Amino acid sequence: MVRAKVFVTPKDGVLDPQGQTVKRALHSLGYGNVQGVRIGKYVELNIDVPSPAEAESQIREMCERLLSNPVIEDCTFEIQD
Repeated sequence: MVRAKVFVTPKDGVLDPQGQTVKRALHSLGYGNVQGVRIGKYVELNIDVPSPAEAESQIREMCERLLSNPVIEDCTFEIQD
């Protein structure tokens, strides 16, 4: 059994309206030193696989097929035994 932490974020250069809204809100709360905000997704997966290599292969496929939109999002992950 492995646990994977998956991080999905907008690609550089892709507009992030949610991040811009949060940035403006932070500025209005007095946090004017915030220079940028990017909003993404965090997913934890517990996967019963025979090896970390198999987990990596399956997670990469999950990212491409469901967890992210590869056109506008980057998907990275960490695997823990």
